[in-house]
Amino acid sequence: MSLQAFALIIVAGLIHAGWNVAAKKAGGDSRFAFFTSIIMMVIWAPLGWWVGRDVVPGWGRAEWAVVVISGLLHVAYYVTLLRGYRHADLTVVYPLARGSGPLLSSMVAIAFLGEHISTLGAAGIAGVVLGVFFIAGGPALLRPRSDPEARLRLRRGLLYGVLTGVFIASYTVVDGYGVRLLLMSPILIDYMGNFVRVFLLAPVVLRDLPEARRLWAQQWRWAALVALVSPVAYVLVLYAMQTAPMSHVAPAREVSMLFAALIGGHLLGEGDRAVRIFGAVLIALGVTALGLG
Repeated sequence: MSLQAFALIIVAGLIHAGWNVAAKKAGGDSRFAFFTSIIMMVIWAPLGWWVGRDVVPGWGRAEWAVVVISGLLHVAYYVTLLRGYRHADLTVVYPLARGSGPLLSSMVAIAFLGEHISTLGAAGIAGVVLGVFFIAGGPALLRPRSDPEARLRLRRGLLYGVLTGVFIASYTVVDGYGVRLLLMSPILIDYMGNFVRVFLLAPVVLRDLPEARRLWAQQWRWAALVALVSPVAYVLVLYAMQTAPMSHVAPAREVSMLFAALIGGHLLGEGDRAVRIFGAVLIALGVTALGLG
């Protein structure tokens, strides 16, 4: 991994941690995702037009397929994650999603896209995945629950966490294919995907417009903040994928968990402080190994 790609991932991780804190404070649902996508379409329209005015008219089926599939997968990821939070513990769903996603996408990149990884790089992936696990609470997640309802919530958490990770891996592979093999602009993949997300999420808003207006009045500031900075984080990751192997970039993205722990955001909000710090150290070492390997 080049120094430039490594730096892009580090900056993206810091931005990612920040906007996730903002989204968590907003306490929104699918309608919040709709608000965010609408604002993204507006505030990033000049850049989207500037980058795409001569490019988008020349897109073929492959490029449009990447945009549509990416948009579908991003929506599926978000809806699955929210559903998991409603039926299970966040401290189970979130770490499984963030840990299994990069692991699966790395495996796909190595197995099907012909990427190679060194022993040091493989150790880095393991460090990132274990670090996410420990930030979530570590061994405490695996302790048996005596309460039947708690056991059910744990099983649901495992299911939704892994399923969310599958969607993370899927959109990572699709977007990586677009920027690496089709040479698509990372900016356009993310911006044009907004139109797909708005189209899919609009029915949720239209079903209850008075409630949507009430939520908009409460959440528009948070939505605007997320819309302003979140595309920057993901576009930086896609630019890193243009020069660095996807099998390295995908797990290195989890450096955002390290920043979230260090800045006190605590995306998971639970767990022993010493265990979370140990997990943050593992992530830092893992990302460093990926950069060197």
